[in-house]
Amino acid sequence: MGARTKARKRALDVLFEADQRGLDPVTLLAQRIAEPGTEAALPQYSVELVEGVVAHRERIDELLATHAHGWTIERMPAVDRALLRIGTWEVLFNDDVPDAVAVDEAVELARALSTDDSPSFVNGLLGRIVDLKPTLLA
Repeated sequence: MGARTKARKRALDVLFEADQRGLDPVTLLAQRIAEPGTEAALPQYSVELVEGVVAHRERIDELLATHAHGWTIERMPAVDRALLRIGTWEVLFNDDVPDAVAVDEAVELARALSTDDSPSFVNGLLGRIVDLKPTLLA
């Protein structure tokens, strides 16, 4: 597993835990940085991902809700919701990551960590975001 893949997984862990426990992701992130526990310190890219998702969460959730036909944000599996937020942030707000890489990484994490239907759901929704990217950023 590459360094960025590990960083995405760690960011996913923070976002998922915050969601499940009803905590602010930035507060939980600060706790994980101050007290990493048994795991290694959070990679800087994990911090960047969590902070980026939180900074743009309203816009990201609006886009996901608009383009996830038949699904509300709340109805999505929590892992998928966090992965979609990370993937959407990478596609729209991080020029350092090619769109195809952001989508592929989210799909692979969905394959490893979520339901059998999640990889195709994540791929389809992020693919739609990629297709619409020029109009979303205009």
